[in-house]
Amino acid sequence: MTPFALEVRNVSKSFGPVRALDGVSFSLRKGEVHALMGENGAGKSTLMNIIDGILRPDGGEILVDGRPVEIASPQKAHELGIGLVHQEIALCPDVSVAENISMAATNSRRAWLMDYRELRQRAGNILTSLADIDPQALVGDLSISEQQIVEIAKALALDCSILILDEPTAALTEREAGKLFGIIAQLKARGISIIYISHRMAEVFAHCDRISVLRDGRYICTEEVAATTQEEIVRRMVGRHLGDIYPAKNPGSATATVLMSVDALSDCGRVRDISFELRRGEVLGIAGLIGAGRTEIALGICGLNRLTAGKVVFEGHEVTPRDYAQSIKNGIVYLSEDRKGAGVFVDLPIAMNVSALDIDRVASAGFVSRAKEQAQAKSLADQLRLKRGSLDDAASTLSGGNQQKVALAKLLSVCPKAIILDEPTRGVDIGAKAEIHRILRELASGGTGIVTISSELPELIGLCDRVLVVHEGRIAGEVSGDDLNEETIMRLASGLRIEGQEAR
Repeated sequence: MTPFALEVRNVSKSFGPVRALDGVSFSLRKGEVHALMGENGAGKSTLMNIIDGILRPDGGEILVDGRPVEIASPQKAHELGIGLVHQEIALCPDVSVAENISMAATNSRRAWLMDYRELRQRAGNILTSLADIDPQALVGDLSISEQQIVEIAKALALDCSILILDEPTAALTEREAGKLFGIIAQLKARGISIIYISHRMAEVFAHCDRISVLRDGRYICTEEVAATTQEEIVRRMVGRHLGDIYPAKNPGSATATVLMSVDALSDCGRVRDISFELRRGEVLGIAGLIGAGRTEIALGICGLNRLTAGKVVFEGHEVTPRDYAQSIKNGIVYLSEDRKGAGVFVDLPIAMNVSALDIDRVASAGFVSRAKEQAQAKSLADQLRLKRGSLDDAASTLSGGNQQKVALAKLLSVCPKAIILDEPTRGVDIGAKAEIHRILRELASGGTGIVTISSELPELIGLCDRVLVVHEGRIAGEVSGDDLNEETIMRLASGLRIEGQEAR
């Protein structure tokens, strides 16, 4: 009996002149959790799409349980016991959670009538160990993080022997991720083999058995987790020493001057009586569990959610916005957690993405000036060190990290004084993360006020000067200095009081 559930031997794949995979080999043992790591564009997603039958390789072979196989479609992959949870959410928003979870089984059944009670019961059994999500809820009504959990549940419903998880915790908080790791441990104990793709070093080293690294479409190495270090894996991924991914904090950059004051903000039910101040030149973090109201605070400040009470004072003047256009004019901009849905227009050129927030800035006599648009995009692309071809290329041609830089460039094109970022480094590689952190710290040093919402506690601790912790729609406390650590944040996020802290 072969010890391998899956083997990939010398697989190659090209897209036109671009060689995405160049003779890559990979082996997955039975009952192991094997991390696949590499920067965006290294070839990880291409390899997984080949294993799942979405793409066909140009050369090489794939073996499942020691037998050579041809995986011509996702359906064939399912028949071989392979399930893939994509990084990008691929659910049907207009049907229920239960129907999405059982979609594959429903498509293959021959019965004319559907037993919806059985569907809901099956979905409920799977969801019980993941999160409190109603199987009858419409997927379109769920948050991004809740949709990610449904994606994972959908894969678990396939009862597969090989499970591929592509950035499964990117949209999850620490608590929800902890539940997922518990599920992964159970699956491993049952002999299920898991390929785990993630840019989060801490979770890879805590929960995986081996790590394989790809770089520029080539296989670099496979290491036992117990026999290597995070620094060594980073060096193998990027081909160079990266240094600290969090830039040094500059206490002198955050002034005592209050840039924005939020007073007693409430919306239609998710957040209540939110009050805090953002100082000029500081990076302020917002932490909390899924559903705590972090995103709703940002949407309310920017006029994207209707407020029922409260006000926003900016540079000493009340500017409570009626809509996002007014917020932009006030100098406050927002980056959504949903990069593909609301961050960038993936099918439009890079230059058009950058100018999208305020066309008037690149217009002459009522018409868009191509020269002005190109000059604006080039200036910001150079500032953000955007890795690109032509500015006329579609944003979809860029890696995830560079798409995020385009989204940032769009915000910077209107010269904002305050920037609110929701999960700014979700799904980007460690090199791109370091670049984005550098950009945010440079903006703060220049006097811009930065608000960062993140589910990654190390990011909040490493990047932010202060962190507000939200629990059930209210600010449970503020942490800074020596108190800025994971334990304190999680206690507040869970509703536990810290000595000297009071909910506000």
